[in-house]
Amino acid sequence: MLDRGSLPADVTLRPPSFAHELAVFESTTPDQVASRIANADIVITNKAPVRAATLASAPRLRLIAIAATGYDVVDVAACAAQGIAVSNVRNYAVNTVPEHTFALIFALRRSIVAYRQSVADGAWQQSGQFCYFDFPINDLAGSTLGIIGDGSLGQAVADIGKSLGMRVLFSTYKGVAGMGPLYTPFEDVLRRSDVITLHCPLMPATRNMIGGPEFALMQRRPLLINTARGGLVDEHALVDALTAGRIAGAGFDVVTTEPPHADHPFMRALALPNFILTPHVAWASREAIQGLADQLTENIELFWRGTPRNLVVV
Repeated sequence: MLDRGSLPADVTLRPPSFAHELAVFESTTPDQVASRIANADIVITNKAPVRAATLASAPRLRLIAIAATGYDVVDVAACAAQGIAVSNVRNYAVNTVPEHTFALIFALRRSIVAYRQSVADGAWQQSGQFCYFDFPINDLAGSTLGIIGDGSLGQAVADIGKSLGMRVLFSTYKGVAGMGPLYTPFEDVLRRSDVITLHCPLMPATRNMIGGPEFALMQRRPLLINTARGGLVDEHALVDALTAGRIAGAGFDVVTTEPPHADHPFMRALALPNFILTPHVAWASREAIQGLADQLTENIELFWRGTPRNLVVV
């Protein structure tokens, strides 16, 4: 296990039921991967990268078990070429990620962070009355929610949005037509939505899928929420759009480089009242993490028995 430290210490990680020797590392840098997997039959990783160049050092390797849903950390094509299976954990976050998504939406739509800070700064006393109206507050009911990503997380977010009285639009994949009447063209979702939320994987087709040209299409000055993957949005273009007022606000739980460098544009944007950045914790409810850990062990056991599940296929 290359990065046990990516899971909380108090989460129970049940060892596989078959005879084995488990080498556990709290963290592993990219240059340490090759030596640490050299004698492994199974490798567990969450964020430690396993690339094509390192696979040559692991002639016994049969399975890479990813302790997450996203699999961009592993070179899946290279694994397939060498007969190495790759599994991931699925549907463990169907409550925690949608709830975090709406926590960001509520906080931004009602300017919770801005009002809290202004109260701390003494604005309430200075107002001289029972309330003040320095920041915008808008209902979600009757607004339009655009969802990019139609998997289990996108569907769960849609269910919450509908229960709040929102109109829900599922976007087509960018640049793809003919997906049927249940989908709205990508550009139309950008134009028509009051809130846009991302729930799609990071891959070549989705990297920087929202940048300057896409922000220019957002006629309703929406909120933009990303609890999916860093790299889906051009981060410099996002900060430009925020400071220029082309969008009403943004809530991000992910960054292209995690943690972001001190000079990353998001760190400067934290001074804005309509930007929220959380440290990639949308997935991290106690219930969800324990479910992930249990499923991770089950994936390994089923593979070892010859009945694998949750295999990533390219």
